[in-house]
Amino acid sequence: MINLSLAGLLGAVIGAVIAALVYVPLVDFVERGLRSRADSGAEGETLEQEISLLRRAVFAVDVLVFAGIGYWLGAMVGD
Repeated sequence: MINLSLAGLLGAVIGAVIAALVYVPLVDFVERGLRSRADSGAEGETLEQEISLLRRAVFAVDVLVFAGIGYWLGAMVGD
């Protein structure tokens, strides 16, 4: 059976909130880098699809990392 601590779960929720706050600046930074590398001509449609996929991937990784760190810190503090 998995043993989940309440402090760890609270830490994960706080981490998810922090991930939501960090998401927009992080996506803007990554999107600017992607747009600066892209050619301004023929890749318009493809670039928008890549940016859409990139936003989803950044969101998933962002939430997983921050919620995981939050859970770990909450479990350490709660014990």
